[in-house]
Amino acid sequence: MIWYVLAVVLGLALIGAVAALVVTERRPRPPKPVAASAAVVGRQALDVVDAGLRRLTGECLRSGRSLPDLYAVVYSEERLGLLLAGAEEAAPAPWTAEADGERWTVSPDDLHRPGPEGEPALPYALTVTVGLDGADRVLVDLSRAAGPVSVAGPDEEVRSLARAVITEALAGPVGALAEVTLVGSLAGDGLVGDDMPRTSRLHTAASLEEAFARAASADPGEPEPGSSDVTQIFRLIEGSSRIAVQGEVPHLFVVDASQLPRREGALDGLRRGDALLVLGDAPTGWRWRAGAGGSLDTGPLGLEITRHAGRFA
Repeated sequence: MIWYVLAVVLGLALIGAVAALVVTERRPRPPKPVAASAAVVGRQALDVVDAGLRRLTGECLRSGRSLPDLYAVVYSEERLGLLLAGAEEAAPAPWTAEADGERWTVSPDDLHRPGPEGEPALPYALTVTVGLDGADRVLVDLSRAAGPVSVAGPDEEVRSLARAVITEALAGPVGALAEVTLVGSLAGDGLVGDDMPRTSRLHTAASLEEAFARAASADPGEPEPGSSDVTQIFRLIEGSSRIAVQGEVPHLFVVDASQLPRREGALDGLRRGDALLVLGDAPTGWRWRAGAGGSLDTGPLGLEITRHAGRFA
């Protein structure tokens, strides 16, 4: 009889423990912030990203290592993260490797500590904001596409995103040296508003062929080894897949999908380190789609964008 009572008591205790566990599991956990702060959406976020990329180039230069092949940057007020196309588990200080080396993170506070600042972030000058993932700001290096990037969707959503990308490339600190060319009909249809600051780095061209030719003629060519024109960044990444030499700055070309040439070899003038943004649906490697509600599907990148950059205003 005693064993029977004991078994009943233990059984009831076990049921109670299981019930408590179920209740605990069902108890809602604190949600992640769904709205980005002003510090994440505003200009100061770009200053942090620029400081991070400068520090990265400086640390790599000091240690004699190649620059990482990053394709995206994610920023919250607490962390700055680099998403790498190839895993590298040994990150230079003050960065920390996470996710088996596919992500490097750093606290913005660590960027203010003494360390090599590096050159302007020339190899990453076409790293621009594409939008927000909840409370995080997401930037993508358009030059990493190794081909055209197309954005389809409602016309106003596509154009507002393109306008934001162009503005940031020309006026933001990360793209301080980047050149932009509006091609064909986009050169005079008001894509870039009158509020855009005048700059010699914004160009127009009647066709992509003309745009590529002008960009090539403006490039003085690769300097000879040992020349005073060879920059620190060139010495840092010489022989890698990235291009960054003095006078050969990254170039962003923007064209409407209806004017994208389809003949073979038409895009051979697009150099490594440059980027081609196509407004409208086109057969490209990176095919993005803007939603009517302001979201952005980044296709093969797999980045979740709940509000694209054109909706920041």
